[in-house]
Amino acid sequence: MDAVSGAAHLEIRGPVAEIRLDHPAKLNALTVPMLEALESHCAALEAERGVRALVLSAEGERAFCTGADIAAWGALSAEEFARGWVRMGHRVFDRLARLPLPTVAAIQGPAFGGGLELAAACDIRVMGPAARIALPEAGVGIVPGWSGTQRLLRLLPEGVVKEMALFGRRIDAARAAALGFAAEVAEDPRARAIEIAEGMSALSPRAVEAAKWMIHAAAGEDRAASVEALGAAAMGATADREEGVRAFLEKRRARFGGD
Repeated sequence: MDAVSGAAHLEIRGPVAEIRLDHPAKLNALTVPMLEALESHCAALEAERGVRALVLSAEGERAFCTGADIAAWGALSAEEFARGWVRMGHRVFDRLARLPLPTVAAIQGPAFGGGLELAAACDIRVMGPAARIALPEAGVGIVPGWSGTQRLLRLLPEGVVKEMALFGRRIDAARAAALGFAAEVAEDPRARAIEIAEGMSALSPRAVEAAKWMIHAAAGEDRAASVEALGAAAMGATADREEGVRAFLEKRRARFGGD
């Protein structure tokens, strides 16, 4: 690992995969190489049909992720910051959020700024007793840029997001669980997240995938693609689809039976 740029590692153990942030010297703050690795791992998981659940965790005891590494974006121009850095983070987090398999974040310590936005891109969150969530961007003269004012509002009440973004207030694990942001508070959130992922892996992967698409469509997460994917999946299982393809290849009029 490059101690300056950090890393994000992918490990696959049977039906459960784990992506682990590895930049503990900087409290797992995100850098360009880490974002690139996250995107690459998501692409690999999209093609890996044997994996049925993903755990997102982080090295070290001090933090899950304290956001974007200021050293990585502090010297950028306004244009580079908006068009490059912010859009890159959105692209990577959106890809994580829209993985067809269920995802569980194991939050053992503070998840601030981009770290909170990263956790929000997962389906389920397990927090440790010492974990905290916050949006401290205003303290360095910026605003949440990786969906903190958008996706996070589907997981927390508007007033709570404003507490964090406008007042700088930190929310502890117990309150986050009471608000529904965290599914559980566990002494060992990584072990519990793996246990949850293993339980998910025993379920029908197609049913879980379809349920995730349906929930995302209702919640507004990639709604258009989710609806069309569900429709395409339904039609893909019909005899009419097989007949249509066969007729096209045989250069004849299709004889649809409605099955």
